[in-house]
Amino acid sequence: MSQTVILRKGLFLAAAFVLATAHPAFAQRVELSGILGWTFSDGVSGASVLAADGNVYDRMDPKDSFSWGFSVGVYATPNVEVGFLMGRQESNLEIDGTATTEIGSLDTSTYHGYVAYNFGESDAVVRPYLLIGFGATNYGSVDFRTPGGVTGTIDGGTQFSSTWGAGVKVFPSPNVGARFGVRWTPTYIKSDAAGWWCDPFWGCYVVGSAQYSNQWELNGGLTIRF
Repeated sequence: MSQTVILRKGLFLAAAFVLATAHPAFAQRVELSGILGWTFSDGVSGASVLAADGNVYDRMDPKDSFSWGFSVGVYATPNVEVGFLMGRQESNLEIDGTATTEIGSLDTSTYHGYVAYNFGESDAVVRPYLLIGFGATNYGSVDFRTPGGVTGTIDGGTQFSSTWGAGVKVFPSPNVGARFGVRWTPTYIKSDAAGWWCDPFWGCYVVGSAQYSNQWELNGGLTIRF
């Protein structure tokens, strides 16, 4: 699924949710935010592989890097905000083990419909908030070159993810303000066999251990409301 299709579907679902939950007696307010930040990322582990450079590698991780994004939200009530949040981290993919090696650039994009609760009165200068969202994380393809000069591509993919955030919005004027927050986005990648589980009714079966790639973002930005 292309990033454009995901973005369109996310905007459509966010708009539909807003219309379905909006309170007719409340004069709705729209917030648009541009967001900049720094994202701490981790990947997943796997089987150990002896590479041509003589090192053994057993992990793949996106490198911590600058990130950016935007959000659009509509207040269904004076405190409840629903909307769409897009984030982008332009990074590099690292393999780790007995050494750490960068193998190529990796772009990670997140698309989430969200619900946020904003504390305090609607016209308060300072408004703390909590946020939860559900959507998808897209990992772009990675082009690489081996020490021997052989080139290749690791295909990208899109996985389900959630996002959880908290922060504060500050409005020195009625329509323009700043926001500061932290956001955690865990993305399911795969499950590894963790052993066997047996019971007298269903017999024995393999139990899986899920692995998630996590993004921790520290962010700030400009918010315009109208």
